[in-house]
Amino acid sequence: MRSLKEKIAAAVYKGIERIAPSAAVPENEIVTYLAYPPDGKMGDIALPCFRFAKALRMAPPAIAAALADGFCCEGVASVETAGGYLNFRIDRGALLERLYGQISSQDKPYGSSDIGAGKTVVLDYSSPNVAKPFHIGHLGTTVIGHSLKKMHEFAGYKCIGVNHLGDWGTQFGKLIVAYRKWGSKQAVEEKGIDELVALYVRFHEEAEKEPSLNDEARAAFTALEHGDPEMTELWRWFIDISIKEYKKTYKQLDIEFDYYTGESFYTDKMPAVVEELKEKNLLSIDDGASIVDLEAYGMPPCLILKRDGSTLYPTRDIAAAIYRKKTFDFDKCIYVTSAGQSLHFAQWFKVLELMGRDWYNRLVHVPYGTVSLNGEKLATRTGNVVLLKDLFAEAIEKAAAIMAEKNPELAGREDVAESVGIGAVVFYYLSANRMRDINFVLEDALNFDGNTGPYAQYTYARTCQILKKAGEFKPGPYDLNDDEFELCKTIALFPETFDQALAEYEPSIITRYVLDLCAAFNRFYHNCPVLTAENESVKAQRLALTECTNKVLSSALELICVRHPEKI
Repeated sequence: MRSLKEKIAAAVYKGIERIAPSAAVPENEIVTYLAYPPDGKMGDIALPCFRFAKALRMAPPAIAAALADGFCCEGVASVETAGGYLNFRIDRGALLERLYGQISSQDKPYGSSDIGAGKTVVLDYSSPNVAKPFHIGHLGTTVIGHSLKKMHEFAGYKCIGVNHLGDWGTQFGKLIVAYRKWGSKQAVEEKGIDELVALYVRFHEEAEKEPSLNDEARAAFTALEHGDPEMTELWRWFIDISIKEYKKTYKQLDIEFDYYTGESFYTDKMPAVVEELKEKNLLSIDDGASIVDLEAYGMPPCLILKRDGSTLYPTRDIAAAIYRKKTFDFDKCIYVTSAGQSLHFAQWFKVLELMGRDWYNRLVHVPYGTVSLNGEKLATRTGNVVLLKDLFAEAIEKAAAIMAEKNPELAGREDVAESVGIGAVVFYYLSANRMRDINFVLEDALNFDGNTGPYAQYTYARTCQILKKAGEFKPGPYDLNDDEFELCKTIALFPETFDQALAEYEPSIITRYVLDLCAAFNRFYHNCPVLTAENESVKAQRLALTECTNKVLSSALELICVRHPEKI
C-alpha cells in the first residue's frame, strides 16, 4: 500500500502543521511510522503518536485526538483513536478500484519503480570454477544473483550480468598434469566436464600417495602463466568444455549473461594495479610477499603478490573493479558470493578507497550462507556433491509423474514438468533468508505439498484458468466482504514488499510474499465462488481480484526466477 501510506502520511503532516506549526516532523519519516496492526479490530493501518510527543510537546493520546479531529484522506474510510494510536480504516471499494486500475493497465507492471532510471548496475554472480561441476553449492550465487538482477531491472536500472569464471589458478596445473598422465582426448570429448572432474578427483587421490605431483602441478601452471603453447591450448579447451556444460544449466534456469569474463581476462590489467599501489606507497613487504597493511582498519593485511611475484584474488578483483568502472561507469557493482568471503571483499574494497577511488562505496558484497548435503560439507575433490543437472532431472521426473496422475491430458507436459521441477528447487532455496546456512535435503526440496514452488505455480495456473473461462468482464461498483478485502490488502502490499526486498538485497522477502498471496487467494477462492457468484456484479468484482492476483503473482514469481506455466 505504498501510495496509500504516502497519502496518509501527507494528511498527518498537514494535521501536525495545523496543531503545532513550529514542530519539525519530516513528512517522509511519518511514512516509516505507519504499521499494519496484527489484529484487524485495531484498524488496517496504525500510527503510534508517541513518535511525535517530543517534537509537539504533547501527550500521545492528545496528539491522536487532535489529528483525528477533521482528518480527511482519500482512500481512508474512517479514523479512530486508541490511547496514543491513530487507527485508519481503509475504504475497501476505493482500494480495489485503485488497484484494479493500476494492475489491469499494461503501461507499467504494478509494484515496479523508476528509482534506477538512468543508472547502471553491474552484477557479478554464479562464477563457477572452470572444469568443475555445477553442483548445489553454486545454486546460491546463481539464483540469488539472477533474482537481484531481475529486481534491479524491475526498479528501472540498466543491468549488466557478468559471469566472473574461475578460469585461472593452480587447479589448472593439477588438471593439466592429471590429463597428461591419465586422460585421453576421446574420453574428454565423450564425457565432457564429468571426465575433467574425474581427473581432478584422481589427481588429489594420487597426490596423497605421491606429494611430488603437487610440484608438477605448480610447474605446469607456471608454464601456463608464461604462455606455454601446449598448456594454453589445453587450458582453453577445458574452458570451452566447461562453458558449454554450464550453459545447459543456465538455459534451464532462463539465465543469460552479458559477459563471461573470468579471472584470466584481467591478467594484463593487474601490473598497473601493482604499480599504482607502489606509487602511492601502499605496498609493503612481509616475509617476501607484497601486502597492503590494514591493521589500522581492524583487518589483516591484504595480500597483493605472493613471494614468487604471482597475483592473488584481491589483485584480480581490484583490477576487475577498475576495468568495470571505466567500461560501464556503474552506479553500483554487486558481488554475490558466500559469507565466507566477506573479509576478502572488505579488504580489497578498503584498498580501493586507499587508492583514492571515490566510487569504492558503490561496491556491494551480497553474502549468503553455506550449503551442506545431508549435514556433510560439499567438496569436489572428494566427490561429495550433488550435480545440479542430476538434481533438476530428479525434480523434473517427479513433477512429470505427479502431472501424469493428476492431468494425463495436459498438452506440453514435458515443458511444464521442467518448469515445475526446477521451480521447486529454486523456490526451496530462495525461501530462506540468504544468510542462513542450508542443509540441502532432497526430499524436502522436491516436496510438492505445503509452502513450496509447485503450490505457488498451481495457484497461478488456477487464476489463469478462471480468467480464461470467464472471458470479458467489467467490474464496479465494489463492495468487498472480509475474505475479498484480506486478499485485496495482500495484493496492495506488493510494492512496498518489493521495495524492502530491493533495499535489503533479499529475494526471500519476495518468496514469502508469494506464499502469503497464494494463501490469501486460496482462502478467497474457497470461501467466495467466482464463476458461480450470486450475481454478475459480485462475479465481476471477484474476477477483478483474480486478475490482480494473477498479474502480481506473475511478477513476483518472475523476480525469484520461477517459471509459471498457465496450465499444470
